[in-house]
Amino acid sequence: MESSCDETAVAVVRDGREVLSNAIASQIDTHALYGGVVPEIASRMHVEAIDPLLDHALAEAGVALSDIDAVAVTYGPGLVGALLTGVSWAKALAYAMDRPIVPVNHIEGHVSANYIAHPDLEPPFVCLVASGGHSHILNVTHYGEYTLLGQTTDDAAGEAFDKVARVLDISYPGGPLLDKLADTGNDTAYKFPHPHTQGKYDFSFSGLKTAVINQAHNLRQQGIAIDAKNFAASFRRSVVDMLVDKTVAACKDTGARRVAVAGGVAANSLLRSELKRRGEKAGLEVYIPPKGLCTDNAAMIGSAGFYTLMAGGVAGLDLNAVPALRVLMSNDNISQQG
Repeated sequence: MESSCDETAVAVVRDGREVLSNAIASQIDTHALYGGVVPEIASRMHVEAIDPLLDHALAEAGVALSDIDAVAVTYGPGLVGALLTGVSWAKALAYAMDRPIVPVNHIEGHVSANYIAHPDLEPPFVCLVASGGHSHILNVTHYGEYTLLGQTTDDAAGEAFDKVARVLDISYPGGPLLDKLADTGNDTAYKFPHPHTQGKYDFSFSGLKTAVINQAHNLRQQGIAIDAKNFAASFRRSVVDMLVDKTVAACKDTGARRVAVAGGVAANSLLRSELKRRGEKAGLEVYIPPKGLCTDNAAMIGSAGFYTLMAGGVAGLDLNAVPALRVLMSNDNISQQG
């Protein structure tokens, strides 16, 4: 079960790789009225959607509730109210069924979407995780085991997309609509910086975002019209170049032969094509999940939950939501509780 933000999702997954059903209730139309996600509304809509989605997922999978062996649920990171809805529901369901509760990190879920999309993919591999709240380069050393190679030092890539979209008067959800607009533009029309970071594989999108916003304001103050298509394309190019350049460099330096991408920004058309082109040029096997598995869904949570369960990662009824949860890294001993 996935409810970390503005999509309620329930899926039935077998052995971490086979998706029997993947039901999703989107809240985009509701939050579009406010220009972004309203946490309280998101939580209430999760409550309304979850039970019907369970019935739908079971019917689509052709299984009964008694056939389910465990209940996996996202417990972080995300919006605390939204997470609590899913965690509370999962605990109640697991208790009633006398089944184990499997706590899943949302970021691990995104990585695990690749296991569903690519049945032949197994660790080790390098994975770029890019979403509205996260930008990481992870060395996936084993199922559920990661080494952090690089990360954003400020804003996430998806957050930068959304904020620049607002400057261009692009409605919510900004990132996907900006991507579509950029497809028709010239990505060399405007020049934007590539901020320097101390870490070789780290990202910084705050400075880029600010530079883009300032340039838009300056042009408007001078009475110069902004070509929205070219502006969007140039900005998208800057973000994608940073993501791909550092991911491919991390693969080369670590000797990795396989690279994957995950997260909502992995649905970006230029990121997908550039990672494939540059990755294959560097001699890498490139794994890109379909767009439907890049955005939030419960199938990826079921996949991650399977490998967590196999490793003995079962929670008790005291499981709580952890909105600032981080991925457990083998190189820094981060607590699973953040």
